[in-house]
Amino acid sequence: MDDVAELANAGSDRLERSCSDADVIRTGIETGGIERIEAMFSGNGFSPHRHDTYALGLTLSGVQTFAYRGASRFSMPGNVIVLHPDELHDGGAGTEAGLHYRMMYIPPEYLREAGASRSTALPFVANPVLSDDRLAQALADALMNLEQPLGDLAYADLLTRIADGLGRHAGAPARLSPVAERAVSEACAYLRENATGTVLAEELETVTDINRYTLARQFRLVTGTSPHRYQVMRRLEQAKRQMLGGIPIAEAAIDAGFADQSHLTRHFKACFGMPPGRWLTLATGHRIVHSH
Repeated sequence: MDDVAELANAGSDRLERSCSDADVIRTGIETGGIERIEAMFSGNGFSPHRHDTYALGLTLSGVQTFAYRGASRFSMPGNVIVLHPDELHDGGAGTEAGLHYRMMYIPPEYLREAGASRSTALPFVANPVLSDDRLAQALADALMNLEQPLGDLAYADLLTRIADGLGRHAGAPARLSPVAERAVSEACAYLRENATGTVLAEELETVTDINRYTLARQFRLVTGTSPHRYQVMRRLEQAKRQMLGGIPIAEAAIDAGFADQSHLTRHFKACFGMPPGRWLTLATGHRIVHSH
């Protein structure tokens, strides 16, 4: 895995010079809705939280430890980490030497579209720590240069390789009906369009023409999460964009549809493992700015 070793060396010196013993999150240029980060931590970096995306990454140095599905997990340099949407986990360094890793967060619908069959539920990989050279190489290619977005052809190739890699490690997924696929797609679109307002179950029944209980079951098979959390995550995405743009946290909270800053903070910590103020300090202190 020479490319993984090169990836570790590419960022470690720069981060060590920039932060000394401090924790750092370096946010890369967003690529078609995929977030990419590089991080160094000593001790516990994140409290328990859940994403509504797949979180896939490479441990570059140190021991990456996290609690996941009722067990303590340990990832060594070169290992691939695969976290399924909506699965509770924390994260930190397993030794005093600290931790260095890169991670990417991929919306589930991207991987369903790139998979061999769109008529099945999301692939679930039971073991979150993998030794898979092909999947590690795909991630290394995507994470090597955070300063640049992926090209169009590279983007398609990346999603295909990752979808195939997840398929190799997942069991046979449940099949979906065309009606369920359509309904979930319509529900997602409605929740995105109305992210900052109150959406009732009755509204989604009207939009999708199926009852709320069937929709809830199918929604989780397709997205890995619930309609409620899907909407909350869209609000949090808006709040993050505004905070990075210099909008005060309290104002960003109201604009995104939260009752107040404490309401935002509660959801933010549950989804990202730290309060928004700490995240903003880490992200803006070492964030890459794309020059046009």
